[in-house]
Amino acid sequence: MTVAAVERCLRLIERLAGEGEPVELVELAERVGLPNSATHRILATLVAAGWVIQDSATQKYALSLRFSTLAFRNLDARAVPDVAQIELDDLAARTREYCRLAIVEGEDLVWIARAQGATAALRYDPVMGEDLVLHATANGKAWLSTLPEPEALRIVCARGFRSARPLGPHAIADVDDLRRHLDETRARGFAIAVDEGEAGTGAVAVPFRSSETSDAAVAGTVSVAGPLQRMVPDRFEALAEELRATAERLAAIWPLRARQRGRAPNGGGSAAFPRRSNAPQVETPS
Repeated sequence: MTVAAVERCLRLIERLAGEGEPVELVELAERVGLPNSATHRILATLVAAGWVIQDSATQKYALSLRFSTLAFRNLDARAVPDVAQIELDDLAARTREYCRLAIVEGEDLVWIARAQGATAALRYDPVMGEDLVLHATANGKAWLSTLPEPEALRIVCARGFRSARPLGPHAIADVDDLRRHLDETRARGFAIAVDEGEAGTGAVAVPFRSSETSDAAVAGTVSVAGPLQRMVPDRFEALAEELRATAERLAAIWPLRARQRGRAPNGGGSAAFPRRSNAPQVETPS
């Protein structure tokens, strides 16, 4: 199989992963920009291998649950949820909002755990499978703020300020705005996103390290998010304090996960793939 064929196959899989309902071949081909014939050949191969299913009545296509099984198997092998979920559940109970944890993977952040603490009728329940847009989310800005500025700007500019999914009306749109947000995040000691990652929502986030030592690599970020009716500026500092406490506990238990996998905790910025050991720490206000 050629590189081009692999790339086309991955485009189809990613497109199907974002669909709530099965999709017709012609519609799918149009969305990914491939000829109907090429789309059909790839789908036929995926169906034969059990990764895609085709409804016998409508002839529409959808991903099979093998992808979900594979994802859960991968997370289980990395031993991430077991050390994080208890802390997230506790954070959600204390804040009564939606909490998420993301880990650094190369030059990206990936959602890996969540907990819903909202008890009110109005709740924020985003899709976990969505990409984490670094420049438009509190988690993304929390991590970017720990990097040297040239590196943070390079990572975002390489992707651009547009997104495959709709962003909020206040999403960062240029380098100058991004630089200002990161400066404010470093000075504040935590990141915020208001009407940025998604319209009508707000979030607060902090990074956490792979151990309790001050020079340990940033392993990921943890956040609290909810509807703007409740995520008001007066709450941000209190939420940040709760997040810092959770980040400290995650840093304390993260080496246990690393030892489970036979890996030292201070070797990389990713909980899954080693990256750097010299990322500067986010300073907190005195």
